[in-house]
Amino acid sequence: MWQETLPNAWESILSQIRSFEYSQKNVVLVSTATLGVGGMLVYWLRSRHKIKTIEMGDGWWGSGERPLKGKEDESIRPFKIETSDKEIEDLHRRLEQARYAPPLEGAAFHYGFNSSYLQKVVAYWRNKFDWRIDIHFIHVKPSYVPHGRAVQPLLMVHGWPGSFYEFYKIIPLLTEPAAHGLNEGDVVFEVICPSIPGYGFSEAPHQKGFDTVATARIFHKLMNRLGFKEYYLQGGDWGSRITTNMAQMLPQSVKGLHLNLIFVNKQGLRRMISVMLGAYVPWLVGLSREDVRRMYPFIQKNIYELLRESGYLHIQATKPDTAGCGLNDSPVGLAAYILEKFSTWTDKSFLHQDDGGLESKYSLDELLTNVMIYWVTSSIVSSMRFYKENISKDPGLTADARVGVYVPTGIAAFPQEIVHTPHVWAKKIFKNIITYSYMPRGGHFAAFEEPKLLAQDIMHFVRKVEQL
Repeated sequence: MWQETLPNAWESILSQIRSFEYSQKNVVLVSTATLGVGGMLVYWLRSRHKIKTIEMGDGWWGSGERPLKGKEDESIRPFKIETSDKEIEDLHRRLEQARYAPPLEGAAFHYGFNSSYLQKVVAYWRNKFDWRIDIHFIHVKPSYVPHGRAVQPLLMVHGWPGSFYEFYKIIPLLTEPAAHGLNEGDVVFEVICPSIPGYGFSEAPHQKGFDTVATARIFHKLMNRLGFKEYYLQGGDWGSRITTNMAQMLPQSVKGLHLNLIFVNKQGLRRMISVMLGAYVPWLVGLSREDVRRMYPFIQKNIYELLRESGYLHIQATKPDTAGCGLNDSPVGLAAYILEKFSTWTDKSFLHQDDGGLESKYSLDELLTNVMIYWVTSSIVSSMRFYKENISKDPGLTADARVGVYVPTGIAAFPQEIVHTPHVWAKKIFKNIITYSYMPRGGHFAAFEEPKLLAQDIMHFVRKVEQL
């Protein structure tokens, strides 16, 4: 009996063991599945909060082959602008021999730069203008810092057809705010204003493909070599795109980003619907009354203005060297081409004035200093190439919109800017907008035209960021 029952007992035991093993497998399978789902959930949650960035990468834009590692010159050197007597004599000869086409009667600036007023500008340039600037990339520290105040490094980047000279009037307001009646808490700045490579006194790229991302990389290296680990950024025009790329590239180095023009060009059905509805029920699509006032009638007026003001862009984005040759050879042509932008981009209504309204906002000395920077450096062609390098790769300038900007951002919306971007559109890309200001006056060249207004908005933004 024992012999008969043993196998039965053993079989029972084996059956229980098998049952236990099976249940354990189920537990293992269930546990594994649970862990798998849980792991995926954790990964998904983490990936949601992971900030996408533009790769820092590297590049070589100098002439010839890249030097071996360790052979590049990484020094920061003083730079002094020097213009020879021979260069000035050549300029004067060209100005004296200029030919002018007679303007249409009553055309004002509707056909471009009025040639009658151009003759006045050229006469001033030839006989009265005194060419004197003695610094290149500007690095200005406050001469006095009150006890307890932190000095904030601020990189300011210009655009086209401007230069580092655009910031001359705003720099003292930022480095010595109290001396100029600006009291914005404990905000004092150390200002760095470089020239974009190919503009002014920065060497032009020798290789194709130099775009805003490449510029962003270089400017991060500049700030690093100056000893800064964290810093604020500010820009308009191309400077806006460059500093935005900097914030997308190394967000850990950017304390805050302040812009007076933003690129939000992503189009689509949703945007079209927003535009159409905004004309009638703006509140439904998140537009304010001020947005409506600045944007509409959108279809008729603004589209025509964009077409009228963007002709230069199509030339520079396709065949910059062709038009650039003429401008590089003729100081008068160069002045007309550049100063026309300082007219209509400052105030659209200046189009109706015979002098383009230029001297109502700037002095001829200020305007011609900017033109001279392009002339003595022969940089108009290389500056125009920047359009081709960026737009040929990304015609809608939307590639970096997929990355997003997560650093604290301040936006100053000037009423005479070429395009107006409402807050509701801006936040699709700029995820952490701290301040959005509808500025009371001013246009495209904000730092040059309204330095005090822009300085106040920068200070207000930085103060709020520092209080976070």
